[in-house]
Amino acid sequence: MNAPVLRQRHPEKAHRPDNAISRKPKWIRRKKIESQEYYETRRLMREHDLTTVCEEAACPNIGECWSKQHATMMIMGETCTRGCSFCNVATGKPDALDAFEPGRVAKAVQKLNLRHVVITSVDRDDLDDGGADHIAQTIRAVRHNCPETSIEVLTPDFLGKGDAGDIVFEAAPDVFNHNLETVPRLYPTVRPGARYYQSLRLLDDAKRANPSIFTKSGLMVGLGETPEEVRQVMDDLRAANVDFLTVGQYLQPTAKHHRVDRFWTPEDFEKLEQAARAKGFLGVSATPLTRSSFHADEDFAALKQAREAKLAADK
Repeated sequence: MNAPVLRQRHPEKAHRPDNAISRKPKWIRRKKIESQEYYETRRLMREHDLTTVCEEAACPNIGECWSKQHATMMIMGETCTRGCSFCNVATGKPDALDAFEPGRVAKAVQKLNLRHVVITSVDRDDLDDGGADHIAQTIRAVRHNCPETSIEVLTPDFLGKGDAGDIVFEAAPDVFNHNLETVPRLYPTVRPGARYYQSLRLLDDAKRANPSIFTKSGLMVGLGETPEEVRQVMDDLRAANVDFLTVGQYLQPTAKHHRVDRFWTPEDFEKLEQAARAKGFLGVSATPLTRSSFHADEDFAALKQAREAKLAADK
């Protein structure tokens, strides 16, 4: 019997020269956490045939999050149409959308008894709307099954898809997140399929379409950016009225991925957080292990409190 043919996870990176993987400093390393709750979360994801970005992107926080029964669900399949140099999600030609997926996500949220859920997706450039309607259907399914659960979506940029973002805005998630990922200068090598100002405009459009939605974006550092460039991105995000900023250390998944330029220290991250708060963000999470959905439930509660305090102060 012939052995099964294994699909290449990153075909677009196969011919790139190898980049040595740097040894992680002590402040990056995490102990492996596997609890009864961790395995129960994994079982539920398998039972409902759901993909998680926690696994696909090799998130360093998976042990802690799954032990708290928090999982970030990645919809529209596990294959992305983009080939970003930093990302560990598989690339290639995706399968057709699964019409039953929104319902399965809603059931999993209900079984996990989540008070806050983060739903993300691969890029689907093959679809006319980039998957916007599927995302909206998932929001509505969760809202129907779990009306008390707050919903955060982390979406693609819908580049070249016209007003596709409006479909998601109209579904009224509590938090609309789209990550800029890096500084404009590095887009050609880090996010070659994306455009910095398209991503920035999407965030601005979300706030203009529904001012009650919290908007959120994230950056990685360690790709070759300068502190001055990061502060300029902060200014751009505040000009788009983005409420919450996450900043974390880039970690290189394989030798074929973008190299780590340097590891920013915890003290560097403290300075970034101070700068972001001084620029007026309602919320900031800036640590080496910060990721978009890490502690998202706690961040959402803090966002609501910060908005209420600001409204009270403005009266």
